[in-house]
Amino acid sequence: MDAGDVFAGFKTLFQGVQILFVAFGALVLVPLLTGLDPGVALCTAGIGTLIFQAVTGMKVPVFLASSFAFVPAITYGVAAWGVPGTLCGLAASGLLYVALSFVVRVFGSGIVTRLFPPVVVGPV
Repeated sequence: MDAGDVFAGFKTLFQGVQILFVAFGALVLVPLLTGLDPGVALCTAGIGTLIFQAVTGMKVPVFLASSFAFVPAITYGVAAWGVPGTLCGLAASGLLYVALSFVVRVFGSGIVTRLFPPVVVGPV
């Protein structure tokens, strides 16, 4: 074992701890802010990451977690329709995402540009 191996080990450990704090913080905080169960978020994030890695052949180093972009919508959904209604909406949006990914797979990414030109998505 030389110095390069030790440095690589520390670098890997540092990156692992970094992703732990970033991913775990977001993964637990979003459900707490929206009134959902953090345990379910942890489980589904792990399952989603495993499915993503299986589909992409482990070519993309990513961990899928909760998104703060959905906090206002989820909070409103829980207040208006309760947790079951909100979870149905989240499941429906996930299925729509899968359906759109198949459309992109079949027709290519150019279809997204045709449906949503840069003038539409540019401000977003």
